[in-house]
Amino acid sequence: MPPMRILISGAGVAGNALAFWLSRLGHNVTVIERSPALRTSGLQVDLRGHGVEVLRRMGLEDAFLAKKAPEQGVEVVDKHGRRQGFFPSNALSPSPGTKPQPQNFTSDYEIMRGDLCQLLHDAALRSNATFLFNKSITAFTSTLSHVTVTLSDSTTSTYDLLIGADGQRSSTRRHLFGPSIEAEAYRPFHQTYLAYFTIPRPVQPHEEYIGSIYIAPVRRGIMTRRHSPTHIQVYIGCNSSDPRFESRNLDERKEAWEERFRDAGWKAKEVIDAMKQRGEEDIYFETPALVTLDRWFDGRAVLTGDAAWCPTPTTGVGTTCAMVGAYVLAGEIAKGCGDGGEEEVERALRGYEEKFGPYMKEIQKGVSVENGGESLMGRVMATEWGIWGLHWAVRLAAGMRMNLGRWFLKEDVLEGWDLEEYKGVEGMLVPGSTL
Repeated sequence: MPPMRILISGAGVAGNALAFWLSRLGHNVTVIERSPALRTSGLQVDLRGHGVEVLRRMGLEDAFLAKKAPEQGVEVVDKHGRRQGFFPSNALSPSPGTKPQPQNFTSDYEIMRGDLCQLLHDAALRSNATFLFNKSITAFTSTLSHVTVTLSDSTTSTYDLLIGADGQRSSTRRHLFGPSIEAEAYRPFHQTYLAYFTIPRPVQPHEEYIGSIYIAPVRRGIMTRRHSPTHIQVYIGCNSSDPRFESRNLDERKEAWEERFRDAGWKAKEVIDAMKQRGEEDIYFETPALVTLDRWFDGRAVLTGDAAWCPTPTTGVGTTCAMVGAYVLAGEIAKGCGDGGEEEVERALRGYEEKFGPYMKEIQKGVSVENGGESLMGRVMATEWGIWGLHWAVRLAAGMRMNLGRWFLKEDVLEGWDLEEYKGVEGMLVPGSTL
């Protein structure tokens, strides 16, 4: 297969993983990122199931584990901070190629998002990928033989393939498929808001490295996670019709969060007081969204990661999907692009859709954006009685050492889906190597 000139838009998990694989295949890969440098912000993510196997096939498992977050498990607490149940992490099978056991809420492959992005970026660089920062795509034209791209610096270049890995609000997707398909593809959760940030808090003697989940009445929730000796992570979420949650004014947003959590209980006051001290660059606000498309490519432009199939945080496998999707796309390119001709490239991209499409359909099954993406159970748990019932169930499950993670996370819904071993991809690394 002759090397192709490939442009990837987005230097997140999906884009960097794909840059690694395609560069190792010998293609000339350029990654552009609108940020002035690699974005190493973000909180904790994890890999599960097939995502761990992809990491192993990259030869990066040891490097990943050297950076892993030391979370020992997750507890559920009540409004007074009393533990209702604790669910420890459980390790995956240590041998490559063996079937892992289903993970609990805490995977044995937890890592800070920034550390994972840096790990993948550095591996792609060693494979001769090129990264260009502070640049974005302003226009492109895709045909059956090439794609012509204009960047924000007014330069225009021609590539054999354009890959949009630019997240759930992908501009590549909007340009590729147009406003009518975009309106159907990108569906934000109705009046649902999330905020993520860290708080300086030195670890105390005998303190555990755990996550703590608190669910308050009227659809509010707080989670904290200890990941370092100096800081904890904070995740807060709620439903609200208050327009200030979408204000461009940071102070107005903070006021909305403060009012919504004023009487929430547990550590709500401490968390909101800390939020009020954080600058705009220190808080990530998000409205979760579901992205679904009937097809992921047109001509020589294709989507991957959240740009193609954002599964929402409710599934718990977004990072895994990004890693596995990148591997499948690279593998289908290796398998299908004989001489890089029109039919070969189309065959590869269609193979990517046909192979990975069923995977994502199963992951996204049952995810709804109505009522904040909540199920009937979620609406019941928004009440005092519902939360009491949840705590009763948590105490029972913890006492019986049940794995609740497998009930809430979309990890083991794909037992019949096999991760293909692509010829030409598997042979790129010496078994057990860590690059």
